[in-house]
Amino acid sequence: MQNSCNLHCYILYADDVILLAPSVCVLQSLVDICASELEFLDMPINVKKSACMRFGPRYRNMCCEVVVGDSINWVESARYLGVYVVSSTKFKCSFSNNKAGFFKAFNSIYGKIGRSASEEVIFELIKSKCLPVWNRCVSD
Repeated sequence: MQNSCNLHCYILYADDVILLAPSVCVLQSLVDICASELEFLDMPINVKKSACMRFGPRYRNMCCEVVVGDSINWVESARYLGVYVVSSTKFKCSFSNNKAGFFKAFNSIYGKIGRSASEEVIFELIKSKCLPVWNRCVSD
């Protein structure tokens, strides 16, 4: 969907908003548009919960500030809907936090019951206690 501001950028949204722009200048314009619309709705942007991230061959280069009252921080990774998006030459996600949560829940269960329970019981416990941790991480 091309926006009506002729910035040739795309706005994706679910529970949160992601603004994608081909340059920092265009990103600032998009942020300004969103800020004014949200201000009209009495819904200010929370700069502390916002982040900027860069993708592409120059992803490590310093960028100028994106400002909504205060500067939005540039980060190397950010959590979006339970998945960590990582700044890189290409769009990249990291699932290491999701795996860590799963194994933490698994080790907690297996450490308590060990081999004293049947395989069926162990699999049911994993399904009911560990997979929701994974799913919660992915769907937040």
